[in-house]
Amino acid sequence: MRSIAGRLNRIFDNAKVDSILLTNTTVKDSYFTYLTGLYASGFESSILIAERKRATLITTVLEYDVAKKACPKEIRVVAATSRDKTLELLKSSLGRKTVGINGNFLSINLYKRIKRIGKPKKLVDASPALSLARQIKDKEEIECMRKANRIALKAFSGIQKYLKEGVTEKKTAEMFEDLMKQHGADGPSFPTIVCFGETAAVPHHVPGGKRLEKNSFVLIDAGALYKGYCSDVTRTYIFKPDKKSEKYQRMLDMYNTVKEAQELALKSIRPGVKCEVPYNRAKTHIDKAHKGIYKGRFIHGLGHQIGIDVHDVGPNLTLNSKDKIKEGMVFSDEPGIYIEGFGGVRIEDDVLVTKKGGVFL
Repeated sequence: MRSIAGRLNRIFDNAKVDSILLTNTTVKDSYFTYLTGLYASGFESSILIAERKRATLITTVLEYDVAKKACPKEIRVVAATSRDKTLELLKSSLGRKTVGINGNFLSINLYKRIKRIGKPKKLVDASPALSLARQIKDKEEIECMRKANRIALKAFSGIQKYLKEGVTEKKTAEMFEDLMKQHGADGPSFPTIVCFGETAAVPHHVPGGKRLEKNSFVLIDAGALYKGYCSDVTRTYIFKPDKKSEKYQRMLDMYNTVKEAQELALKSIRPGVKCEVPYNRAKTHIDKAHKGIYKGRFIHGLGHQIGIDVHDVGPNLTLNSKDKIKEGMVFSDEPGIYIEGFGGVRIEDDVLVTKKGGVFL
């Protein structure tokens, strides 16, 4: 059975607390998933009380057996057979202790209930320590993310035969998500973005009824969810190009410029480097290309961290970010060029930071 000793140590190295309480509502707290490994739906109102060496999960009788089989060895699973038993467990676990909570998730009402029922000495926001721990991915997390990435890439290979004149963006998005599931995804890590032609100039375009035409952009931004972990990949194609047309030459030049920017940024992603450096490298290349014809057309950050959440906790690769890149982080590397009324190009891959530098998953 897997161990979470390293995750607990990373959290408690930076949290001056006796224990940490995490609880789900109708929405699952990502840190609950991080420690328990319970990524499937359910576990509403389940409570995890973690200490440096062990943890206790209080869950329903309905979900007890699933939790017992899936949880790491450091977690004792207890079935909440009655309200009185749950209250007693909370009092014995939290009473007169300094207890950390995820202040970015817990509601005021839940905060008050925990304070009233558990009677802790003090409740403190442990979200900074939780965030620091999750920014560094361990071997198990990296393998899940690598698998999620490979699933997405297989779907990109498979979608080619479905790209035909007249197909809509919305239908293509549906087909892409079906392909990811066929290759082992638990689902998409976010709603798939599909853009045809000029809609590719909108980074977060919502797929609609626009139909695919010859000699136009196809931009697909998608990710797979695998065992609770995300991938995030973007590819841009030119569908049935008219290679003699001026439009095609312009599209091809945009694509090549973005690809070069992505490769330059990748070389800058390494431990100890400020997060702004890879962004600046990509942006400078795009802004200066062909005497500045794309200046100002790269309109977002270079990348975000990826993990349990597709936009995971931690610093991003963006303008003026003085945070340092660390070994074990996973970022997206996604420069782009966007021209309103014409279209856009974005190329995105997931990058693991190793001792020697960034490598695509």
